[in-house]
Amino acid sequence: MAKSKPVYCCDACGARHPKWQGQCPDCGAWNTLNETRAAPDRRARQAQYSGRIELTRLDSVEAGAVERIESGLGELDRVLGGGLVPGSVVLIGGDPGIGKSTLLLKALANVAARVETCYVTGEESLDQIGLRARRLDAGSAPVGLFAETCVETIIDQLESSPPALLVIDSIQTLYSAELQSAPGSVSQLRESAAQLVRFAKTRNVATVLVGHVTKEGTLAGPRVLEHMVDTVLYFESDAGSRFRIIRAIKNRFGAANEMGFFVMTEGGFREVRNPSAIFLAKRTEPVPGSVTLVTREGTRPVLVEVQALVDQSLSQQPRRIAHGFDPQRLGLLLAVLHRHCGISIGDSDVYANIVGGLRVTETASDLAVALAVLSSFREQPVGKDLVVFGEAGLTGEIRPVPFGEERLAEAAKHGFRRALVPRANRPRGQTGIEATAVERLGDAVERAFAH
Repeated sequence: MAKSKPVYCCDACGARHPKWQGQCPDCGAWNTLNETRAAPDRRARQAQYSGRIELTRLDSVEAGAVERIESGLGELDRVLGGGLVPGSVVLIGGDPGIGKSTLLLKALANVAARVETCYVTGEESLDQIGLRARRLDAGSAPVGLFAETCVETIIDQLESSPPALLVIDSIQTLYSAELQSAPGSVSQLRESAAQLVRFAKTRNVATVLVGHVTKEGTLAGPRVLEHMVDTVLYFESDAGSRFRIIRAIKNRFGAANEMGFFVMTEGGFREVRNPSAIFLAKRTEPVPGSVTLVTREGTRPVLVEVQALVDQSLSQQPRRIAHGFDPQRLGLLLAVLHRHCGISIGDSDVYANIVGGLRVTETASDLAVALAVLSSFREQPVGKDLVVFGEAGLTGEIRPVPFGEERLAEAAKHGFRRALVPRANRPRGQTGIEATAVERLGDAVERAFAH
C-alpha cells in the first residue's frame, strides 16, 4: 500500500495545503500550518461507515438518572457539577507545579476502592508516582498505573478491561503512530485527543486529560481541544500563595464558572469550606480605600475585599491600573463619578485591586470599586460592617444584579450588619442584615459615608 502524503492544515482558517509554508496563502496567518492526517478517499470512508444508522426520535429517548463518580473531594465535585459523569471527558490545565497531578492522584485514590481506576503517565516514572502517593497517604490504594506515550498502545491495553475512571497525564506527551510529527505538535494533540474521546464515549469511561498552559495562561495546543471535551477546568493560584482555585470554563454537565478552593499542605490538598475567609482582611479598624464586595462565583456567593489607591500623578498621563476585574471598567466608573457625582479624579493615578488573586467578571463589583476609589480619594473609610454590590449604569443609576438575597444571607453569616444594594434587590424577607436600597450612585455615596 502506498504511503499517504502528509497534509498541512491551518489552525486559523482550516485550509489544507500539500506542503508546509511560513504563511497560510488563504488567510495570511503566520506559522499556523501543521502536519495532519490526510482525509481518506471516498471509497475508504464508505467502507468505514457502511453500517446502517437508524433514526431515533427525541421523545423516545429515555433520559435516566446518571450515577456520577464522586471523587471524594467536595470542592472538585462541586466544580464538576456533582462528580464525574461516565463517558465524559474533562480537560484540566494549570501552570507547571501548581498541583494538577497531586490533586488527580488523590482523587483516584479516593475512588479506587469503589470502581476500577487507571493513571497513565507520560512524564514521570512509576517510582516517582509511588513516592508522591506515599506522601499523600495513598500508597495502599488499588490504582492501576501505566507508563506509556503511544495512544494506540494505551487504548489497546485498556480495551479488554476498560476502567471506570482514566487519567491521562499529560495529553502533550502522547503521540499517534499514524503521524510522523513530534509529540506535543498540533496534529498529535488533535489526533490523540480524538482517539481518547472516541474510546471514552464508546466504552463509557470517565476520562480526565491533563493539559499544559502557555505563558499567556491558556491551554496549549489548538482550541479545538476545548470543543472536543465535555468540561474544561483551569487550576489557578496567586504567586506565592498556598491557596489554589479550580474554575470551570466549560461544563456540559454542570454550571460554568463554578469555583472550588483548596489549600496546599505537606500532605497534599485540603478543601476550603469557607472561601470568603481567604479574601477578607481581619482588621480592627476600617481603613480608607477598602470596601467589602459580595460577588457570586458559579452557584456560591463569596465575600472579597476591593482595595483602591488614589495618588497624585507625576506624569502628564495619569495611570489607570486594575487587577482582578476589567481594566476598561475602571475608566468607565471614574467618568460616571465625575459626570453624576461631580467628583473629578482625572489628574490622579488610580489603582484598584481584588484582594487574594480572585478575578471578578460580573458587573456587580461596580459599586464596590467606585466607593473604594472615592474612599481613598477622600481619605475617609466606610464602615467595616458594610457590604455592597450593584452595577453602575452610564446614566448614574445603580442597576440590580442576580441572587441579591443569597448575597445578603452570606454577608450576614460573616457578621456584617449593613448593606448597600440596588433598589430592585431590596430583600422581601428577613435576611439578618440591614439593607439600604439606593437608586442613584450619588445616593450610594451619601449613604456609604454618612457614619
